Amino acid sequence: MSNVALPLTDGPDRAGTPVHVAIIMDGNGRWAAGRGLPRAEGHRRGVEALRRVVRAASELGIRYLTIFSFSSENWSRPASEIGDLFGLLRRFIRNDLATLHRDGVRVRVIGEREGLEPDIVALLDEAEELTRGNVRLDLTVAFNYGSRQEIANAAQRLAREVAEGKRDPSSIDVATIGQYLNTAHIPDPDLIIRTSGEQRLSNFLMWQAAYSELVFVPTHWPDFDKAALEEAIAEYAKRERRFGGLAAKAGSGRA
Repeated sequence: MSNVALPLTDGPDRAGTPVHVAIIMDGNGRWAAGRGLPRAEGHRRGVEALRRVVRAASELGIRYLTIFSFSSENWSRPASEIGDLFGLLRRFIRNDLATLHRDGVRVRVIGEREGLEPDIVALLDEAEELTRGNVRLDLTVAFNYGSRQEIANAAQRLAREVAEGKRDPSSIDVATIGQYLNTAHIPDPDLIIRTSGEQRLSNFLMWQAAYSELVFVPTHWPDFDKAALEEAIAEYAKRERRFGGLAAKAGSGRA
């Protein structure tokens, strides 16, 4: 499925429920600091919030959920914190993968895998392979991901095809570029939520966000739950999505 910057209409239209929700999970460290706890505890509680939100997304009829798990810029953090984050990832996959599979969740991982520890790569591969046939919820995990690098990689692949005589430059359009992004398998997000009050995309799905509705919530990620997700969806449902036109597009989640 192409992820060109157009509204996607497949999937349930439940009185304003978006087909694809993407979340920038922000605020673990500030949540912990506000309680006098180590940052590692904030990240641990963030994993618990992720479990809640994956379950809630499925219950609410969301077809696609994308989460920003680890940015390619996060390598600048202290080595101890990176170690904690990777340890949580290992435990999450080992402890939760069977449940995700049982609940019909398909797991996909986007981002750079070069340079990751072999056991991490093996776990990511295992998660994708085990859940490949599931269709209830498509969960895409952006891990070691940066949108600028994703776009640059797509441009490099297309440039190689042109240089090798496999493609005419005039054939490259918006749809073509979308097909060469990491997210070519899913529609563009209808709704992007960022927690903790920050109001920026931080190098997340910048191409794909062309027509996304953005909702910024003050709640830190460890406190985010089904009610908070429903509130964000309610805000989304109020928006009139015009996609550059004069009237809302049919099937955009609005009545």
